[in-house]
Amino acid sequence: MINRTIALARYKGTFEQPDIFGYYGTFGGAFIPEMLYPNVEELKSNYLNIIYEEGFQREFRALLKDYVGRPSPLYHAKRLSEKHGATLFLKREDLNHTGAHKINNTIGQLLLAKRLGKHRIIAETGAGQHGVATATVCALMNMKCVVYMGEKDIERQAPNVARMKMLGAEVIPATSGSKTLKDATNEAIRDWINNPVDTHYIIGSVVGPHPYPDMVARFQSIISEEMRWQLKEHTGNEMPTHVVACVGGGSNAAGAFYHYLEDFSVQLVAVEAAGCGVTSGRSAATTQLGKPGILHGSKSLVMQTADGQVVEPHSISAGLDYPGIGPLHAHLFATGRALFLSATDKEAIDAAFELTRLEGIIPALESAHAIAGLNKMKLTAKDTVIVCLSGRGDKDMAAYMAAMGNE
Repeated sequence: MINRTIALARYKGTFEQPDIFGYYGTFGGAFIPEMLYPNVEELKSNYLNIIYEEGFQREFRALLKDYVGRPSPLYHAKRLSEKHGATLFLKREDLNHTGAHKINNTIGQLLLAKRLGKHRIIAETGAGQHGVATATVCALMNMKCVVYMGEKDIERQAPNVARMKMLGAEVIPATSGSKTLKDATNEAIRDWINNPVDTHYIIGSVVGPHPYPDMVARFQSIISEEMRWQLKEHTGNEMPTHVVACVGGGSNAAGAFYHYLEDFSVQLVAVEAAGCGVTSGRSAATTQLGKPGILHGSKSLVMQTADGQVVEPHSISAGLDYPGIGPLHAHLFATGRALFLSATDKEAIDAAFELTRLEGIIPALESAHAIAGLNKMKLTAKDTVIVCLSGRGDKDMAAYMAAMGNE
C-alpha cells in the first residue's frame, strides 16, 4: 500500500489534472511543429468549455447509454477470486459496443470535433480497437474517416481491419520503422500537418500534446465513475483496495484510475508489456527501460538509446506495442502513486487461457496483461480488487489458436 505522507511530500497538487501548460509534475506539455500550433491551441482553448457544456454532456451521456451500452457491468469473478484468495471484480469494458473502452473517447472527441467545425477525422491504431471505434462513430455521424495502422499490425489484427473498411474508413498502412503503433502515430501527425483546417485527429490514448492526455482521460473517466457506485452496490463500500489495468499509452488505465487518484487508500496497479522479458531487448516495459524524452508531442518516459533514438518496442499485444507511456502515468510512476508491474508475452497468453477457463471470458491480449499482473501481487482475503477488462479477445484469436497449437 502506498504511503500517503510520502506521496503528498513528492507532489503538491492534484493527480487528476495537469497544470495550465499541460504538465503532470515534470511530464507533459505540447512539443509540436509550428504548423500544428493553431489546431492544438484551438483544442486547448475550447475543450473544457465544450465538453462540460450541458448540451454536450446530455448528448455524450445519451450515446454512452443507448449506443455503447453503458454502464458496463462490474462482474464478481468468483472462481478467479478463489484462485487468488481475494475478492476480484472485472470492469467489463469488453462488453461495450465495438468490444473495448476505446469508444468512450471516440464519441467524446467526435462530438467535440463537430462543435469545432471539423469535417474529416483521422486516427492511429495498434490493436485496431481504436480504429474500429473511430470508424464506428464516423459512420454514425456521417464523417469522413482515415485510419493509420502499422503494416505489421494490419497483418496480425486482420478482423479489425475488415471491420474498419466495412464501416467505410480508409485504412492506410504505415510502412516505416517497426510498422506498428509508433509509426502509425507518426503518419497521422503528418496528415494533420498537411490538413490543418478541416481535420481533427482523434488520438486514442492519453499521449500526444496537451490537451490530449487530459481530454482522453476525462472521456475515459466514465469507467471509474461507474466503478465507484457499482462496487458500493456489490459490497456497501465504493473503495476497493486495488485497481488494476494494463498500460501501453494508458487510456483504459487512466479511466480506471481517474476517480481514485486522490484516494491514497486505493493501490493503483499498472501492468506493462514485458514482451520476451524486460532485459531481452524485445520488450515494451517503458517505466523499466525508458528515460525522460519527447515522443509524439509530449515529454514522458520513452524507450530510447543514449543519443535519443527511439528503441523499437515488442509485445505480442498490438495495443501495448509502444515505446512510451502517457505523461500522467509517467508521473504516477515517478511519484510512486501507482505500482508498475510487467507481464511477458507468455504470461499474458497463460493469463488469457486462465480467465477463459475459470470465468468463460476471452480477454483481449492487452487485458490479459492486467490479469497476469494478479499473479505478481500479494493479495489476501481482505483485499477487494477491480481489474479493468479493457477489451474482448475476438481480434486475438489467431494468437490464441497458435498458442493452442503449441500446447
